[in-house]
Amino acid sequence: MDIDALTLARLQFAFTISFHIIFPAISIGLASYLAVLEGLWYFTGRVVFLDLFNYWKKIFAVAFGMGVVSGIVMSYQFGTNWSVFSDKAGPVIGPLMGYEVLTAFFLEAGFLGVMLFGLSRVGPRLHFLATLMVALGTFISAFWILSVNSWMQTPAGYAINDVGQFVPADWVAVIFNPSFPYRLVHMLLAAYLSTAFIVGGTGALHLLRDATQPASRIMFSMAMWMAALVAPLQIVAGDLHGLNTLEHQPAKVAAMEGHFETHAGAPLILFGWPDMEQERTRYAVEVPKLGSLILTHDWNGTVRGLKEWPREDRPNATIVFWSFRVMVGAGLAMVAVGIWSLALRARRRLYDQPWLLRASVALSPIGIVAVIAGWITTEVGRQPYTVYGLLRTADSASSIDAAAVGASLAAFAVVYFAVFGAGAFYMLRLMSKEPRA
Repeated sequence: MDIDALTLARLQFAFTISFHIIFPAISIGLASYLAVLEGLWYFTGRVVFLDLFNYWKKIFAVAFGMGVVSGIVMSYQFGTNWSVFSDKAGPVIGPLMGYEVLTAFFLEAGFLGVMLFGLSRVGPRLHFLATLMVALGTFISAFWILSVNSWMQTPAGYAINDVGQFVPADWVAVIFNPSFPYRLVHMLLAAYLSTAFIVGGTGALHLLRDATQPASRIMFSMAMWMAALVAPLQIVAGDLHGLNTLEHQPAKVAAMEGHFETHAGAPLILFGWPDMEQERTRYAVEVPKLGSLILTHDWNGTVRGLKEWPREDRPNATIVFWSFRVMVGAGLAMVAVGIWSLALRARRRLYDQPWLLRASVALSPIGIVAVIAGWITTEVGRQPYTVYGLLRTADSASSIDAAAVGASLAAFAVVYFAVFGAGAFYMLRLMSKEPRA
């Protein structure tokens, strides 16, 4: 296949980040879950919470390790495939990524060993503190990484020096750029929901085998509370994030909605096939005016279409349109499971309804699916820019031969599927064993 170096470099980064994002999402959620479990054990004295802590602690350790390794590999691409981007944006994003290492990673690494192996050595109080510090470290890590990504989406607080580099003029404006608060909340909630459905699916699997197992009942109940309370909150956070995107990246929203023409009272296109060549969405299934109501909170609000931008400045609407619908569909499924669990909980049938348990097992990975679909929407929707509106992707790549990028992509594919496939298989084996005292 005759594929240019730029396309291969983009494919390589997409491939590695799709693997990488799975493990930080699990780590962020599990670290907080472990802190809650240990806190419940510390304050109530119920040993079942400690049993669950030890059960999920092993799974967290594997996910954390794979997240670190995949993140290190991914960062090397800034130098190999995206050296122009690193040169132009390095004065801004370099320090932010350095802060992530100095604050979050050092904190996590410093207390991780104590959390994993130190309960009998340091005692419950200091061990609980170590678990809290690991959980705090995962939050701080998400804070800095999302600040970097958000700045690339909605750059602020910068100046451009004599050699064309972005340099910080106001660090507060750089860090707390216009889209950062929305992205941070949206991603953290996504991580918690992803973990909740993994925990809930694991508990449901064991309840299908033995409905009286106390530890399985507790993990399933806690996961369903998270689904019932946080999934609707995520819908609200997503709506606010969408409004922010409409303000700062309207072309991305046009691609997400499949609109090529500017409309007053725009319809909501439920399904269809955006055709970038013909500049229309084929086979569209629409709800009149609902698009304007959702995006502008006005039945007759104006929604800009992709034809407002030159062809070379438009994101690929076909990909963004469908990745967005996968994310939204997954979110609605999580809301439905949460409501279903509340109805059964009210009837005291939460643990003995096999259809809910089977659905929870089947939907275990749905949070991860939503996270990957959300990142595809975010990153493809930003195209054709690496720094939105300022630095084009085509101008960010290294001068490197396509064969070299293709060879490294093939090597990554082999190694990633082998190493991370084995790690994921081991995590699934750990989850398949029921928690014991």
